[in-house]
Amino acid sequence: MRKLADQELERIVSLLREGKPLPEDYKTILFDTKKEYELIYADKEREEDILADTMAVPLQPVKTFRKGENGNCWTNMLIFGDNLQVLKTLLQMKQEGKLKNADGTPGVRLVYIDPPFATRQEFRGSQDQKAYQDKIAGARFLEFLRKRLVFLRELLSEDGSIYVHLDYRKKHYVKIIMDEIFGEHNFRNEIAVNRIKKNVRERDRVKKLNEEFDTILFYSRNDSLLILPPMREDVKPDRWHAFDAAGFRTGMDYEIFGFKPAITRHWHWTKEKAFEAKNNYEKWEKNFSQSETLGDYWSRTGKKLQFVRPSPNTGKPEYFIPASQESLCNNLWNDISGYAFTFNYPTEKNEILLERIINMTSNPGDLVLDCFAGSGTTLAVAEKLGRRWIGVDCGKLAVYTMQKRLLNIAESKDLEDPQKKKKYGKPPKPFTLYNAGLYDYKMIKELPWEQYRDFALKLFQCRDERHEISKIELDGYLGADSVMVFNYQKHPDAMLDRGFIDDLHKYLGDKIGKRFFIIAPAASVQFLEDYIEKGKTKYYILRIPYSIIEEIHNRGFTKIKQPVSEIDVNDTVEAVGFDFIQVPTVECQYFIEDKKGQLGLGKGTKECVIKIEKFESRVISRKPLEFANLETLSIVMLDYNFDGEVFDLDEVFYAENLKKHALSKAEGNGYEVRFTEDQVKGQIMIIYIDIFGNEKREVKIFKAFKGKYK
Repeated sequence: MRKLADQELERIVSLLREGKPLPEDYKTILFDTKKEYELIYADKEREEDILADTMAVPLQPVKTFRKGENGNCWTNMLIFGDNLQVLKTLLQMKQEGKLKNADGTPGVRLVYIDPPFATRQEFRGSQDQKAYQDKIAGARFLEFLRKRLVFLRELLSEDGSIYVHLDYRKKHYVKIIMDEIFGEHNFRNEIAVNRIKKNVRERDRVKKLNEEFDTILFYSRNDSLLILPPMREDVKPDRWHAFDAAGFRTGMDYEIFGFKPAITRHWHWTKEKAFEAKNNYEKWEKNFSQSETLGDYWSRTGKKLQFVRPSPNTGKPEYFIPASQESLCNNLWNDISGYAFTFNYPTEKNEILLERIINMTSNPGDLVLDCFAGSGTTLAVAEKLGRRWIGVDCGKLAVYTMQKRLLNIAESKDLEDPQKKKKYGKPPKPFTLYNAGLYDYKMIKELPWEQYRDFALKLFQCRDERHEISKIELDGYLGADSVMVFNYQKHPDAMLDRGFIDDLHKYLGDKIGKRFFIIAPAASVQFLEDYIEKGKTKYYILRIPYSIIEEIHNRGFTKIKQPVSEIDVNDTVEAVGFDFIQVPTVECQYFIEDKKGQLGLGKGTKECVIKIEKFESRVISRKPLEFANLETLSIVMLDYNFDGEVFDLDEVFYAENLKKHALSKAEGNGYEVRFTEDQVKGQIMIIYIDIFGNEKREVKIFKAFKGKYK
């Protein structure tokens, strides 16, 4: 349990005496819950602490594609950021009534996630580019996933459902955790879906058999949920089936054709229904059997009649099953592959798989969430099926892959008719790309005051509660302490200096507690200290842009990082706090060389070369951070035919591969990005991304590559 400050305790007592409700944060701290059983492992936190202590981060809109709404003031959301912090933000949106399905129901109707599998493996794309590393394992992996599952439960609507895609390594542990979080009674199915099949024997004897199936754990928010079972292709001819079934049932043991069921069995239908079906068969046999088959007769009469006859072999009753092209799916989905390779993204899921899932427990207009969105399969299928959607991912490769996929969705194959390879043909509904935890400060400063004030309060997790102390207007609270947002727009020449703190203290004096917070632009603050102490009060300065202050939130600040090494990945999936975009410094040469290994020159035998000679990241930090040249480069992305508006990802180059190539050539003074000249269709957009997620963008025309390396 988090230790409450004296002022927090006083506020709680005051609210109780006045008969007012307690804030939700305090409810989760003060009141514990007991579970019948649970999985015990290292560093497992209470659900209440997870919900209360996780930082929310405001969403900064970057760009809206195909501007407009999808109805009822909703626009689909693609979010770049740490998903745990984003889930806390989405939960706040739900509580504020901003997260709804088209029918007005609050919350998310369906969640599908494909989290890391704790494999300790690297995943690569079709061109062997590294997309991410999956090296969180053990208790750390379980708690990583559990925290997100706790938030996902809170985000679900009362009739919502969740599907968690796992492999054999951790599914048994996760099943127990989901029983704890969602309730064992809300477990619906363990669905088995095909992995990528392997039929290669590398040696005569091996340690284990190949794994053919992944598992999808399917839970509901409550046990009242009804599903629409999916169908699978299953061509079967007309056939007859024995009329008895296992188990005794009262009234289902009548005599027909001189037979009764065995004492431990019962007939398939009631007596009334069975004798009606008997009469139907006798009518066909007498009047139509010479001119048409029973199947044709069944179709002609509206496909509703049922038939019972005595078996030609035994005389026992049997019932007619018409020919069929499909059958109901059970929980073994071995008729489809769980994976696809359309977008060259590792672990990309099959659209048919997501079509089944989304149709099972949602309707058009319902809200679908995937917070490990990856290549965007969930979002694309939700779009095609007329659902609202939210996608979250902390990888730039994922975000740009999804952006491309969604914008080009009209050219994708229609799920409803994959055999005909019919294009979907519809443009995507509007969606907005957001930053969460990594912000463009220039855009923040350009906000109107009220929007700026709202963003600043959310940035530091302050409650928006205007109040006055000694006739001084204040904006909210951080915990039990007052917060002021410094209005630099109203007084553009005003500076937050020691004199300002002195004047403020004269008015406030001992009317405030031990801490007082001022949120202000860093450029407006005239001293370096995090706080100035006056009497018994510390006046804290929360600077924008600046990293979160550890003393306030009792945790270290961790940047979002892009996957270059194991430690980068760990930081990526467990980021804490927020940061501001700092555009890297990039210096390159652009030239053309004859493609190596070619004896004759023709079309496509020359290479465009981007030689990156300098790449340096700027980092806002109180502690000195020094990086060698090129050390912070993560990836280079190219759009070979940039339209001047939207980056359309064509190829990815990872710094690790560029580094290996440079070392193999004994070139330590730069990395080379190479592509054939025939790949260039127009102007090229190049995006250089550092390990912190910062971008440097350049647009080059083909003429820029004329000449040779200097």
